[in-house]
Amino acid sequence: MIAKNYLATILVTGANGQLASEIKEISVLFPFYQFFFESRQELPINDERKLKMFFEKQQIDFCINCAAYTAVDKAEAEEEKAFEINADAVEKLSEICKAHQSKFIHVSTDYVYDGTQEIPLKEENSVAPLNIYGQSKLRGEELALKKNPETLIIRTSWVYSSFGNNFVKTMLRLLTEKDAINVVSDQVGSPTYAADLASVIMYLIEKIEKGNNFSGIYNYCNEGITNWYEFAKAIKETAGLDCIINSVPTSAYKTAAQRPLYSVLNTEKIQEILEEKIPNWKDSLLKCLVKLDNANLIN
Repeated sequence: MIAKNYLATILVTGANGQLASEIKEISVLFPFYQFFFESRQELPINDERKLKMFFEKQQIDFCINCAAYTAVDKAEAEEEKAFEINADAVEKLSEICKAHQSKFIHVSTDYVYDGTQEIPLKEENSVAPLNIYGQSKLRGEELALKKNPETLIIRTSWVYSSFGNNFVKTMLRLLTEKDAINVVSDQVGSPTYAADLASVIMYLIEKIEKGNNFSGIYNYCNEGITNWYEFAKAIKETAGLDCIINSVPTSAYKTAAQRPLYSVLNTEKIQEILEEKIPNWKDSLLKCLVKLDNANLIN
């Protein structure tokens, strides 16, 4: 066996996505780790043969699975594909990680809950996904933990970033192009800046490297509760735009997939192991918008 020149080797799947892109950006702060950022094209997680070959070639200590089928509405018509990527592939990846003694870190979603509660949701609360996407992600959680009990699952919500496609960037475009837009106001949750989640994942890896053992399910989102309408207003006000935003109920905005009306995550469990307080969503939104402005991505 070839001796390693790094403390740990980290595989990040779904390399072109929001979270993986944020991890890649901060990876320069961890020169003692070797990173492999593999895109869907380079290493599709539903290709078991390629996965096995990759793990046999590389000595992977941590696998952060950022790859997923995330087209929530499209999933209603592509159930088989959603389950193939979000459930079956996750099961195989967790098995491979176990066989190679690699720590499997899997990212999941608030959509595993049905949104009927009105208090922040704990990891042990009952789950009952309302749509195919949520069902496929829940099945992925279950299979991963069944095949590999040491799996660490992080449920998150309303993810946005300066990378990729997301609510913040869509709002910036619409608020710039249109005089008025409609945004639903009866879906309540907590936005998550992917850069904050990336930092938390790297913090957990450092803690695991020092002997801590984290497994099972942890919730993570930014502090504070809002709705999509108020979130859009905050984007508008922070970016200094003039577009009118109208508040509408979910019933007025028809989508193929039903969304949970309440998906605020209780983050007490993960906060107990973090050294710093989880940032408020408004503070993190400002950081993201400043970054986009500096990159000339805000008109």
